[in-house]
Amino acid sequence: MRKLAFVSLAAIALASSPLAAQSADQVTVIHAGQLLDKPGSAPRGQSTIVIRGGKIAEVLNGHQPGPAGATLIDLKDRFVLPGLIDSHVHLDSDAGGNAGLIEAVTDSPARAAFRAAGNAKKTLMAGFTTVRNLGDGSGATLALRDAVAAGELPGPRIIDAGKSISTTSGHMDGTLSLSEDLHASVGQENLCDGVESCRHAVRLQIRRGVDVIKIATTGGVNSRIGAGLGRQLFDDEVKALVDTAHLYGKKMAVHAHGEDGVNAALAAGADSIEHGTMLDDASIKLFKSSGAYYVPTLSTVNGYLERLAANPNAYPPDVLAKVLWRIGVTGKSLAKAYPAGVKIAFGTDAGVSKHGKNADEFELMVKHGMPASAAIQAATMNAATLLGVEKDVGSLELGKSADLIAVSGDPTADVTVLKSVKFVMKDGRVFKAE
Repeated sequence: MRKLAFVSLAAIALASSPLAAQSADQVTVIHAGQLLDKPGSAPRGQSTIVIRGGKIAEVLNGHQPGPAGATLIDLKDRFVLPGLIDSHVHLDSDAGGNAGLIEAVTDSPARAAFRAAGNAKKTLMAGFTTVRNLGDGSGATLALRDAVAAGELPGPRIIDAGKSISTTSGHMDGTLSLSEDLHASVGQENLCDGVESCRHAVRLQIRRGVDVIKIATTGGVNSRIGAGLGRQLFDDEVKALVDTAHLYGKKMAVHAHGEDGVNAALAAGADSIEHGTMLDDASIKLFKSSGAYYVPTLSTVNGYLERLAANPNAYPPDVLAKVLWRIGVTGKSLAKAYPAGVKIAFGTDAGVSKHGKNADEFELMVKHGMPASAAIQAATMNAATLLGVEKDVGSLELGKSADLIAVSGDPTADVTVLKSVKFVMKDGRVFKAE
């Protein structure tokens, strides 16, 4: 009879350095109580996962012995599923409202980098093994992306957008509400006005080595300007932005609240709509015809509510009005989009909400009409496809990265169990074991 080297979870957590890659011949066997290897399908019962060199080698029914000398991880009392994916985060950010403005003009790039690294670790410990970082001003997460990929720091794999792009006075204009004598010190290469300017803005981000492009076709809740949440780009500008991103093989994520900005982006070929707070019937038709994904980011409201509870004056008046509006309408578009068959990908806008609490989004998705199983699929297979990493993550299948988590209880029956992840493995390395 073949013998497996049984090691306790505590010992594995201590011995599995997050900075050392699993060797090609290293074998780990996981015994799962229940397994959701392919979200969207029914969970399996007792199962065995064989991992070799950080990749899934076999998924077997029952608790099977593995190769001689393999490390055995006993998760027989746990429900195992793929590592989760958050399609919309801002790892370099923690603050909001007036505190966010102060942070932006007082912190150094080095401080932003350390904060991003801390938030990345929180995110990983919450069970999110892949994220799409949709904008930061310092370049901290571009560097963090590479450090994590090289095994130098613990964190989720990062798909990064660099600086988000908007018009002058648009959502990404960093000079909004600053004294005019400070404007010259704020880097604004991410702003564009007119077709050629917009093409150039995309190319500047491409040159930085980004993975995806993020633009804003409408105003934003946190924009420090009383210009509302409607459209702020003309058709030819939107088309120039989207076409240039696609020319370089990059997907286009679009921040949009008002339906006019949503529809303009979808008509131009956007790959995803972020927030999409107001969707009309035309929006639904455009989603369906284009195949674009909707990323609802419902849990932004949790961040707003927490900050307002701590300080009723956390936001200036123009921003507060939009915050209160967003709180009141959150979830209505998801309630319309999901039953219509729009493709949904999980995203939180963490940074507006708190890092490490990403799984709070699941509860809101279910509250506004998605079955728990569909919400989980949105945070695994759907998100992986949107991010372009579906060949490597999103399910536990032969040849994919061994990114998996374990929880107590069946999340397809009670999605809130995902708020308390007990075990995290990424690329075959154990980062958390309770």
